[in-house]
Amino acid sequence: MALPTLTPEQRAENLAKAAAARHARAEVMAKVKDGTMSLDEVLASGDECCRRIPVKTLLKAMPGIGNVKAAKLMDELGIPEKRRVAGLGSRQREGLLELLAQ
Repeated sequence: MALPTLTPEQRAENLAKAAAARHARAEVMAKVKDGTMSLDEVLASGDECCRRIPVKTLLKAMPGIGNVKAAKLMDELGIPEKRRVAGLGSRQREGLLELLAQ
């Protein structure tokens, strides 16, 4: 299936939307990193920008968690590497909060 041909205006509009979404996700990640927003708040948020964040990226933004620890946590809970916050099940959410509370 071929991609639809977009007009330059449609292309520019789509690029602007994508940039705004990346900027919103970056703001959420910065808040998580400096501690003004908790993991619980991100998981409970119904905001689309929060729902689209990859779980591994979100975990790595938390203070004290790096690449190895994030991968280990996700492996323990059975969360696939490419999973986004919106795709987490209720047990996975509870498990993340429980493991990070320790």
